[in-house]
Amino acid sequence: MTSSNTTTSKTAFIVGAGDGLSASLARLLSKRGFRVGLAARRIEKLRALVAETGAVPIECDASRQEQVTAAFDAIDAKLGAPELVVYNASGRVRGSFVELDAREVADALAVTAYGGFLVAQEAARRMLAKRHGAIFFTGASASVKGYAQSAPFAMGKFALRGLAQSMARELSPQGIHVAHVVIDGGIRSERRPASPDAPDSLLEPDAIAETYMHLLHQPRSAWAWEIEVRPWVEKF
Repeated sequence: MTSSNTTTSKTAFIVGAGDGLSASLARLLSKRGFRVGLAARRIEKLRALVAETGAVPIECDASRQEQVTAAFDAIDAKLGAPELVVYNASGRVRGSFVELDAREVADALAVTAYGGFLVAQEAARRMLAKRHGAIFFTGASASVKGYAQSAPFAMGKFALRGLAQSMARELSPQGIHVAHVVIDGGIRSERRPASPDAPDSLLEPDAIAETYMHLLHQPRSAWAWEIEVRPWVEKF
């Protein structure tokens, strides 16, 4: 966002919230003075994070248009229209290409790509009125590299990247910062701790969250539409 473009609202809405990156983002945004909304299919898992950050949980399946619209209406009423929206949801199906279940693939694409469209459209409609706001998409290695036995994830993440690029070209001149973050590597978590032999092999979620904040505060004359983050040991 530009330093000269100010707004009285400081609301952030993270869709696809859980532990890991979205939890780090919620904590950091809360510390920086944002009112935070968190959307997830199952909000019970957010109980501890909500208690810690004071965030507002919203139950939402991002692949369902009526639920996305209702979630944004709820955030508008409880916190005010968001000036930052982060799309963090994705669906993943792995397996041999010829054995993939078509229905499961469609469901994964609906979350990863179509859900990103639905959320971004609701966000943009609100931001265009003010000519101000930021919409960030969380990508992955699969956004630029299609791995074997991971075709549905690559399809969805490639589509999400294309959505972000198209939106950035259309909406940036209208004051909306659209960016896609390629997280090229695994993210450290309690379920996925770093190996003592390779302590730098995983990305720290708090460090990724700081990168999102840097994007948020970029001057408009030097906006990035895409950045990549990876551990220094990760191969390009």
